[in-house]
Amino acid sequence: MLISEASRRTKLTKKAIEYYTQQNLIAPATLDNGYRQYSAHDIEVLQKIGILRKLDVSIAEIKEIVCDETNVALQAVSVKKELEHQRNVMKKTMLQKLSRGISYEEVARALEFIEQGKTITDKLLDAFPGYYGRFVCMHVARFLSEPIATPEQQSAYETMISFLDGVPMLDIPQELEDYLIEGTKHIGTEDIATMLAQTQNSMAHPDEFLAENGRFLEEYLAYKQTEEYKNSPACRLMALMRDFNSAHGYYDVFIPVMKQISPSYAAYHHQIERANEMIIERYPEIAQLG
Repeated sequence: MLISEASRRTKLTKKAIEYYTQQNLIAPATLDNGYRQYSAHDIEVLQKIGILRKLDVSIAEIKEIVCDETNVALQAVSVKKELEHQRNVMKKTMLQKLSRGISYEEVARALEFIEQGKTITDKLLDAFPGYYGRFVCMHVARFLSEPIATPEQQSAYETMISFLDGVPMLDIPQELEDYLIEGTKHIGTEDIATMLAQTQNSMAHPDEFLAENGRFLEEYLAYKQTEEYKNSPACRLMALMRDFNSAHGYYDVFIPVMKQISPSYAAYHHQIERANEMIIERYPEIAQLG
């Protein structure tokens, strides 16, 4: 079909369709008379583009989304939009405080930290793509609402950026990548936020967690000792990610630096260590399972 029909079907202007063609988002055939011929696939892509643009997704992001059949790019954009919303809420709060008399200098410092937090989360998504990156990104973002107030914290921030810039790409075998994509394709930002909140609550109240989930933990530990689990994609994936984190400084650099940047993260990590001690004390075999 020609551009007039494509415009009618997609409810996009001819100018918009021409622009998306120039951006290589679609590649219609060119007829002998010079007119472009839009296929059913082109129309489908244009309809998706129209929806994504109404959702304020950028052209650069749309390019990644329309070329990705796994939905991973769209999930990453969803996380970015969620974190952008959180930052906008913080900015709105700063604007309200400014109207009530807070100094411009104080707001400037707060805005600088908001941008530093954005830099960290953006680099986390780049360093750890896919579901793992989304999970780590949203986990860390919760602890980036405090100002970097000391030279030590600023130095830790710079160390964090250097670390994330130097992390190599996580190389996951295709079989395990397919397994991970399939198993997490329906997990959205709200699901991750819920899991993180539940985990944080469990770490804050480990006695209650153990009392309520003792039977489940026993069954889980028993399953992890079976040959079925040891030969499963889940086991191999966990081992791969654990080895990657150990080899490239996640435990030795990333976590200590995060504790320096964010006092609330340091407090949360202390809760994790305390909860792990209690779990290992009750279930010593867990220490050998990894």
